[in-house]
Amino acid sequence: MTVTEDEWRELESPQETPGRSSLRLHPESPLDIFLSVSHPGRQRMLVLRADARSADPIVRSVGRLPKAAGIEMNLSAVSRVEYELQVILTANELREVFNPLVADVAETAKAAPAAAEALAAAVDRFGRWQDLLRAVSRDGLSAEARRGLYGELLVLGDVLLTSLAQSETVEAWTGPTGTNQDFQLPEVAIEAKASVAKRPRSIRIASERQLDGTGTPALLLALAQLDERRGGSGESLNTRVEGIRQQLTSPAARVRFDGLLIQVGYLPGHHDLYEEPRYTLRELRFWHVREGFPRLVESDLPEGVGDCTYNVSTSGLDAYRATADEVRELIGGSHG
Repeated sequence: MTVTEDEWRELESPQETPGRSSLRLHPESPLDIFLSVSHPGRQRMLVLRADARSADPIVRSVGRLPKAAGIEMNLSAVSRVEYELQVILTANELREVFNPLVADVAETAKAAPAAAEALAAAVDRFGRWQDLLRAVSRDGLSAEARRGLYGELLVLGDVLLTSLAQSETVEAWTGPTGTNQDFQLPEVAIEAKASVAKRPRSIRIASERQLDGTGTPALLLALAQLDERRGGSGESLNTRVEGIRQQLTSPAARVRFDGLLIQVGYLPGHHDLYEEPRYTLRELRFWHVREGFPRLVESDLPEGVGDCTYNVSTSGLDAYRATADEVRELIGGSHG
């Protein structure tokens, strides 16, 4: 699901009396979810409405609701038997961030089994966005995060988009939403890494679930070996993003892509930060992560051990190398 300016423009049409204009989202959700605009102030908000019993855990912890500059989360009593959780835009310069944020929070709430769990999931999700906005700060993404994003966009643009429809390609990019691997397709999941080492001897794995193939028929590990420098003939992160945007002729796919970029921390106000460095691809390799591949998975860890980061040595991985044809076959699709 995406939220665009079109929905807001309709809700912001002038009203003769104070109140709200609302658009219901996800009618199948365990609680009522609305995009709303208050009048006459035209303040944008996402509203999640639930009965008092379901809202009780949030009422008791209201003082600990996450806060983010320019986007607030509040809890209000509608009546003695009903509450609403509001995500409110208070700084107009964050409009482009607000749209994917409310879409993501609404999707998260919709997926919960009941109203109480939906409210709790929405609060947790908003907290994740709060952490993202705080981490990115004024300096933008870290050098490692920029490199990692460039590697993911290489796989998206040069591999998936040449085989799949635009909507399938963008929907397959699940890493920004916090999934275990960066790309998830019906027949394969792909974890993408990037390195600027001359001869990378190891690949850093961020958790015991990244190379865990539970729930997917096949799992690939991709490594983009990059040359990184200031100036020169390489491609900036902005150029890579814009190149993919131009390939996405579907408005829905482009809106979704822009929203995912924001979820990964590529914020609209930071574009000037990403003209440098520039990257040149030296090699893009894929490996099958299957039985015998050196990795840590959750089921093998002793009780009490978790949140693991570790390195996989690239020596000895030749037996698991995936050819370009094998990668294309696993990805499937009828394009390219």
